[in-house]
Amino acid sequence: MEKFTELGLKGEILKGIQDLGFEVPSPVQEKVIPVILGEENDLVVLAQTGTGKTAAFGLPLLQKLDISRNEIQVLVLSPTRELCVQIGKDLQNYSKYCPDIKVACVYGGAEIRKQIRELEKGVHVLVATPGRLCDLIKRCAVDIDNVQSVVLDEADEMLNMGFKEDLNFILDETPETRNTYLFSATMPREVERIARNYLHDAKEISTGKKNQGADTVSHEYYMVKAKDCYETLHRIIDCAPDMYAIIFVRTKVDAREIVKKLQKDGIDCDALHGDLSQGQRDEVMERFRAKRLKVLVATDVAARGLDVDNLTHVINYNLPEDVESYTHRSGRTGRAGREGISVAIIHSKEKSKLRRIENIIKKKFQYREVPGGEEVCRAQLLFYADKIMAAEPKETMDRYQQELFEKFEVLSKEELIQKLVSFEFGKLLKKYASVEDLNLSEAERHESRGRESRRGDRRNEEVNNEFTTFSVNVGREDGFTPRDLMSIVNANSPRKGLQIGSIRIFENNTKFEVDIRGINGFTSCFRNVSFNGLPFTLTEVKERFSRERSNGREWGREFGGGRKKSAASSKWRSEKRRNEGSTRGRFGEKKRGIESGGKRFRKK
Repeated sequence: MEKFTELGLKGEILKGIQDLGFEVPSPVQEKVIPVILGEENDLVVLAQTGTGKTAAFGLPLLQKLDISRNEIQVLVLSPTRELCVQIGKDLQNYSKYCPDIKVACVYGGAEIRKQIRELEKGVHVLVATPGRLCDLIKRCAVDIDNVQSVVLDEADEMLNMGFKEDLNFILDETPETRNTYLFSATMPREVERIARNYLHDAKEISTGKKNQGADTVSHEYYMVKAKDCYETLHRIIDCAPDMYAIIFVRTKVDAREIVKKLQKDGIDCDALHGDLSQGQRDEVMERFRAKRLKVLVATDVAARGLDVDNLTHVINYNLPEDVESYTHRSGRTGRAGREGISVAIIHSKEKSKLRRIENIIKKKFQYREVPGGEEVCRAQLLFYADKIMAAEPKETMDRYQQELFEKFEVLSKEELIQKLVSFEFGKLLKKYASVEDLNLSEAERHESRGRESRRGDRRNEEVNNEFTTFSVNVGREDGFTPRDLMSIVNANSPRKGLQIGSIRIFENNTKFEVDIRGINGFTSCFRNVSFNGLPFTLTEVKERFSRERSNGREWGREFGGGRKKSAASSKWRSEKRRNEGSTRGRFGEKKRGIESGGKRFRKK
């Protein structure tokens, strides 16, 4: 424990972490703990998930508490119930030998009156989700006027979930003299805005570069035909008998369908998606954490805030629509210094998307061939043999030993092993006896690279155009599509032959590039325009799309419409996000988007 003592920790806190088996501080703990203990600095900490961030802020803040003051001194905000509960448990474990320290957690989906009664007893550290804390503040059920330290944990996730307004409201309720500690795995512009507006003379600490993946995670990909993606997934799982993984998919329909297939194929798994109640979600996570499930199939929204140790793999059955999501996905494995593998299953048209992720996370994806039948069977048999060799003899077997020996004495050692293996793996061996080779030929893989190169040439031509970026206040929730955008622009633009570049449709807004050279007052042409009864508000985005950040045309040509419905007020949207906890918010820059790139449309 000398290292932790050198960082400034002492007394009962040091004793508590010693019981937890802490020996050497992680890099983020080594950098953050002395600053929080010794200086009144605000902090921006850029660190991947699983690097020990909770201990980095929790240990020094617990040590600085004034137990004689029965009021909230530390406020920790987290994006989800699961993460909120996990942080609360960790802080209670750290303060095991400080019984007077009171830690409380408040979050949506639980009985609010019970939480209010707990707050009335007095709390020193409050861990909360933004939505529930806002409700408590408005009910005058919680007092954060004397908070000395505010921690924004997973700040990028909170903004992606649409909590910008809630964060602004909460931070405005805290004293100006507080210290604010912002922790984030990625740094999109909205996180930088929060840092600028609410942190004062902030010190920056980084254990990696922006959006860069963890060094303990290796990145692999399998390229197959789209129809072979599930079979590839199945073989990857079968070829890693000790796998403990999360499989990420794009939609809850995909999650249900894949779980149904995997269960039919004998793999212990379940799904985590937005249609599950909180009780169902808790039950699935309890089974997964207890390792009664080999794999968990989840959507990005449902998996936010999950904190599961010792994952061996993260499998991207569908690549995410933005790099921040990939960073969060891959960060679920390779935690606390352990090694992990992030796998992407792609088809040939997605190669350019993969390359763009490589460029931003600064990590190279290694191509892997889909395992054949012989490789899968060998992996399963050797794993089974290792389990048998590692098994401890049971004393209770002695009473049956003679009978068993007599039963098998007619068999040689080789015959016994063959029968044992056939009994245990007969179906598997039969299934993989003569399976199809799913790997693309060298020619097919070269063809995909050729298409990528041609797309790059066209993209370079388009970059020379002087595009201006605009944002409109309608998105997928309003049933808005690229065709609707083009119709409105064509009908109201003062010039024919307008060139439009990237189009990105989010849940509640849309961004697009347009060449408006020679046009004055372009936004004024749309003042009286509406879409489905919702006023069509067009604003110029001062910073142009970065082709690298917006992902250009490689990020998909499919135009998703969304469900048609009457226009909803922003208040309804905010309430919907808060209640469901599953809809991406309006304000984060990096939301799941649908985009076309570089197409040209002419006004009829």
